[in-house]
Amino acid sequence: MGPVALCILALVVVCITHWVSRWRNPRCSGQLPPGSMGLPLVGETIQFFTPTTSSDIPPFIKNRIDRMFLYNMFETTICYSILRYGPVFRTNLVGQSIIITTDPEFSYFVFQEEGKLFQSWYPDTFVEILGKQNMGALHGILHKCLKNMALNLFGPESLKKMLPEVEQAACRNLKRWSSQESVELKEASATGRKQAVRMLKNQLQGRREKPSQEQRDFFDYVLEELERADTILTEEIALDLMFGLLFASYKTTSLAITMATKFLLENPLALKELTVEHEEILRRRENSDSGFTWKEYKSMKFTFQLINETVRMANIAPGIFRKTVEDVKFQGYTIPAGWFVMVCPPAVHMNPANYKDPLQFNPKRWENDNMQGMELTGASKHFMAFGGGMRFCLGADFAKVQMAVFLHCLVTKYRWKAIKGGAIVRTPALTFPNGFHVQFSGKNEFKQD
Repeated sequence: MGPVALCILALVVVCITHWVSRWRNPRCSGQLPPGSMGLPLVGETIQFFTPTTSSDIPPFIKNRIDRMFLYNMFETTICYSILRYGPVFRTNLVGQSIIITTDPEFSYFVFQEEGKLFQSWYPDTFVEILGKQNMGALHGILHKCLKNMALNLFGPESLKKMLPEVEQAACRNLKRWSSQESVELKEASATGRKQAVRMLKNQLQGRREKPSQEQRDFFDYVLEELERADTILTEEIALDLMFGLLFASYKTTSLAITMATKFLLENPLALKELTVEHEEILRRRENSDSGFTWKEYKSMKFTFQLINETVRMANIAPGIFRKTVEDVKFQGYTIPAGWFVMVCPPAVHMNPANYKDPLQFNPKRWENDNMQGMELTGASKHFMAFGGGMRFCLGADFAKVQMAVFLHCLVTKYRWKAIKGGAIVRTPALTFPNGFHVQFSGKNEFKQD
């Protein structure tokens, strides 16, 4: 090999070494949280998406926050332990520099500083599904405007009006399911976006041409806003907003209902207590044919405990993402501007310091005075199934109504049993790779094998 070739080879080696060093040691005006950036370009993406069948903290996260125990040569006693990275660490996923936090204080800080030090961010694939104008991708005045519109839809008065429709839908679905040999409860995770938006656009145009003569719904709010002279809303934004709300409700609520059904099958004592509560509601009715009322809904003490426990253990949202808009300093560490932060709800919900025996399904744990009301504030440090801060899930109350009404119809009129499937896999999103097939029957006519 000639001297020129050697010089070129040496230059290539130097460049690669410099590039790898820069990758592993990103620039920062202060001290970065500990961690590893993984392999160049790939980062630690493969490890992050490795499937697991456990409901515990994802192994990728747990392995980086747990202590490593070192033993003496006879492996009979623990010499000492080393905290690997701790509750806040850095990594690189799909080419993005990310800080992952399992620390309740820092997670709370991230939510509270929304719009100041942090802004909402979603991976590109998620934005493609929900639309570039979805609520999560909007900021400032536009986000505030759309948030107020959505709150009109999901406020208490609107939810009261929705109760009959929600009950009818639940009863209709259960009746249809009971006529089938088995039902696969796992909902599809995606829709053809163009088809769904086209459907919404047609419905919006139809409502323009023929206004509703019945109770107002979200289409009426959208049309009213579009007709205002000073509106900042466009039809594209409105469609993305409606699709986002539809997708979020469809995806998350269906998974939560599926998990609640599964948990009840696996925990007969919880099923018994839930059934007693709802049969008592029926006994207190003056008219047995009357529909579900708001007063009945608010009286469901154990039902709400069961819903809280279901969403705590289901951890349907494995990560909540934010982007730093400037350098952020917290507890001696610096997170550079432009980096992403992932709040990890499973690490909070499965923390034994907050929840005794966290892997045990125990709705009664919510009777504790310290637990009651944790889910109501949207800024809880120890319960973030519906996010937190100014972007607390707008459909949280609607999701609870759907779950509560479905459970009421289910336990008062039907029995059910698992036929096949039901095993969960987290990647880290919750999935049922083999489905979850369930057989439903009226309480007095259960099908025989």
